[in-house]
Amino acid sequence: MQKIVIVGGGAGGLELVTKLSKSLGKKKQADIILVDKSKTHVWKPLLHEVAAGVINKMSDGVEYPIHAARNHYEFQLGTLSNIHSQEKYIELDPLLDEQGEVLLPKRKIHFDYLVLSVGSVSNDFGTPGVIEHSYLLDSLAQAERFHKALLNQLLKINQLNDDDKCLRVAIVGGGATGTELAAELYHVANLAKSYGMPKMSSERLKVSIIEAGERILPALPERIANSARQALSKLNIEVLEGTRVAKAQKNGFVTADENLIEADLLVWAAGVKAPDFIKELEIFELNQAQQVLVNPYLQSTVNEAIYVIGDCCGFKQDDGSWVPPRAQSAHQMAAIAAKNIKNTFVNKPLKQYQYVDYGSLVHLSKYSTVGSLMGSLSNSSMFIEGRLARLVYISLYNMHQFAVHGPLKGFLVLLTRKLGNIVGPKLKLH
Repeated sequence: MQKIVIVGGGAGGLELVTKLSKSLGKKKQADIILVDKSKTHVWKPLLHEVAAGVINKMSDGVEYPIHAARNHYEFQLGTLSNIHSQEKYIELDPLLDEQGEVLLPKRKIHFDYLVLSVGSVSNDFGTPGVIEHSYLLDSLAQAERFHKALLNQLLKINQLNDDDKCLRVAIVGGGATGTELAAELYHVANLAKSYGMPKMSSERLKVSIIEAGERILPALPERIANSARQALSKLNIEVLEGTRVAKAQKNGFVTADENLIEADLLVWAAGVKAPDFIKELEIFELNQAQQVLVNPYLQSTVNEAIYVIGDCCGFKQDDGSWVPPRAQSAHQMAAIAAKNIKNTFVNKPLKQYQYVDYGSLVHLSKYSTVGSLMGSLSNSSMFIEGRLARLVYISLYNMHQFAVHGPLKGFLVLLTRKLGNIVGPKLKLH
């Protein structure tokens, strides 16, 4: 029986393993293994909400071992360390417990088909001090780490007798993550008043978004950026555009013109690249963002048995542009990769991937949602905001749940989440 190994259970990886397990796995035509360094999947566009504490992984996450048991595949907890493409096996680092003791030694997993879906990480561009002093939001663990630091700072400000003292948060990167996190922090500062911190409010919060480019949300239409900027300004969130950060230090970010933007919490949400270990493998052809170059069928250019999907996939379009690292890209790639892998089992021709832009949305907590629909499907995108944009944003998350759980279970998961939001706390305090 052939073996399909998928490394990375993000939006694309989890949807792919679900599609393959419901067909090839259920019919016992293939052994399917998912490898991830975390036990829990949280849809990456929601990580800023985990960081702010308005959702938690228990209600909004998917436990890989449980999902695997229900969907005819095997889950292995581990971190990819090497790929032996010719011998067709991967190596996983030793698995350690919290005390650093070895639970499982270094492991080998053989494959007939390998799918890399390891996502992306923030790009610090070699800026001094970023790793030492800033919080990143690339993974569930990093989001939870920031949330603990945020709670500590909120408690600290609440206990201080000095009413003029405020919590200062500086966010480098005016993309979707940075702008959405800023709005959520404003919301959380007000929520804290109802959860044991009566002296805390948004009036004691100062959030700065630092963007090196000419405007925030540079990857989105200018009208969306302008609307988002106006919404952020109404929340008294400082937006610094055209401001390049030269270094990070314990008390804030230092700009290229040597101004210090003081902060108690520093967040780096600028730039996107594939994880560094992809480059260190020295196997694949890569682009400048360290993404693995693929052919029209999403197979790596160096080995057709290795597929690549999601943020780590470098797919160059006919116009010379790269497919953007978005959840909708990963969703579409998962569908094509699943189709092509299944086609190889029945000797059918492979299908070429073509990215379709359905538009973009930015959700600024409960205060505003703006975006465009249709994208490249029409000559001019349709700008939406308010309730309609909010409904479309929610529908994207719902589609992901249906893809992962199926229609019935997906509906039950969403219903449980809705009930939890009604009866549960609005702010996670641990």
